[in-house]
Amino acid sequence: MIGTGATAVQCVPHVGETAEHLYVFQRTPSSIDVRANRDTDPGWAGSLQQGWHKHRMDNFNILVSGGFQEEDLVMDGWTDIIRKLLIMVQQDQTGSAGQDVGKTMELADFEKMNQIRSRVDAIVQDQATAEALKPWYRQFCKRPCFHDEYLETFNRPNVTLVDTQGKGVERITEKGVVFDGVEYPVDCIIYATGFEVGTDYARRAGYDMYGREGLSLTQKWSTGMRTMHGMQTRGFPNLFIMGPQQGAFTVNYPHLLDEQAKHITYILNARDREQDQDVRALGDRREPVGRHDHRVLADGPGVPRVVHPGYYNNEGNLSNLNAQNSFFGGGSILFFQMLQQWRDEGP
Repeated sequence: MIGTGATAVQCVPHVGETAEHLYVFQRTPSSIDVRANRDTDPGWAGSLQQGWHKHRMDNFNILVSGGFQEEDLVMDGWTDIIRKLLIMVQQDQTGSAGQDVGKTMELADFEKMNQIRSRVDAIVQDQATAEALKPWYRQFCKRPCFHDEYLETFNRPNVTLVDTQGKGVERITEKGVVFDGVEYPVDCIIYATGFEVGTDYARRAGYDMYGREGLSLTQKWSTGMRTMHGMQTRGFPNLFIMGPQQGAFTVNYPHLLDEQAKHITYILNARDREQDQDVRALGDRREPVGRHDHRVLADGPGVPRVVHPGYYNNEGNLSNLNAQNSFFGGGSILFFQMLQQWRDEGP
């Protein structure tokens, strides 16, 4: 298996349990925290009231966005990360005025990552393998992972970790995979190498989209992405774009899709509200496209700056954080409130 990101974390335990021998080729290790997966308590499920799912999603999103809630309804690894960070920042602000909050956040992050590395030592028996599985970076340099069996799998005699120390494999041959001059013969290769984020849409989708006068979306955005709320772009009627670019970034990705679907539904229902049966092309008529991407920039890039290169910070190219590759800088909560205000004002 090539890759040790979120995809591989889910696959490795199952393949390691059944394969004659599993080689895991690692470029960089993932952060593996406790998942504590368990059966749902039937009594708890029966006590849930109507609307519980939306309330729970909002509670989670507010907490992981740095907001305050009386109760943590999810209590998972994500909220634990943010909760500990906020506690340290709050203690620092009350204990010593003028202390650098950024330094406090870095110390909180270091404490969390030490916990992650200590967990590797406690689980993985082979010392060399354990050292290779330790992530030496800040928490969000790679997407944090949570699993209860991944690290245990490397204690199996039929599982071998091949740590490429950030280099990746050298080549693929007819017989197997080569790294550092050694060929590892295999019957099957699983590419658990993740996915592309922020690259050209036509490249990832395998097709382009065309608007008025035959203009392609690639041509339209050749000098930068321009949208209204990240979902519409002028000259492409009836086209709705779903995703985080120029919009919100949520840890729970379906939460973003749910809010966008709600907004798109509102726009589609405009025909019924206006009782206009001749509407065939839907586009924004209230605010010119372009004003929104200025708000993206004005509110800040909305991505961490002190991390290794990745999709969170435009692969480390901080000099080119523009509206095309930025999220809404005010955060997801403010962005969803902005969409609601836009709907409340009416067409």
